[in-house]
Amino acid sequence: MTTKAKLLAVSIDCAEPQKLARFYAEITGFEVTFAEGDYAAIGDGTTNIYFGRVPERRPAEWPGPDKQFHLDFRVPDVEKAVEEYVALGATRPDHQPGDGWVVLADPEGHLFCVCPEPAG
Repeated sequence: MTTKAKLLAVSIDCAEPQKLARFYAEITGFEVTFAEGDYAAIGDGTTNIYFGRVPERRPAEWPGPDKQFHLDFRVPDVEKAVEEYVALGATRPDHQPGDGWVVLADPEGHLFCVCPEPAG
């Protein structure tokens, strides 16, 4: 039987960990739980996102084959959330692959999707 693992956190490489942690704390409502030097973290007691300084990191082109992952977030009103997140520093790429959700890039170019709450 395979040892089961619990996910501790998703770690995101970035140039400015504390700045990116504040961005994601604002959109998720998570608290900044650590912010010193080359590292920062946010969480809600169960889910965590860590940020580590990698100054030479370059965002993947979108659309393109270099995208390795993205985060998905559910919101009650997609267009309102998109407007707010863009005001916080996100950008809305021209290429949008579907209907009902919106792909955004955070202030350092990491892609994330803003998705509607499930119907019902």
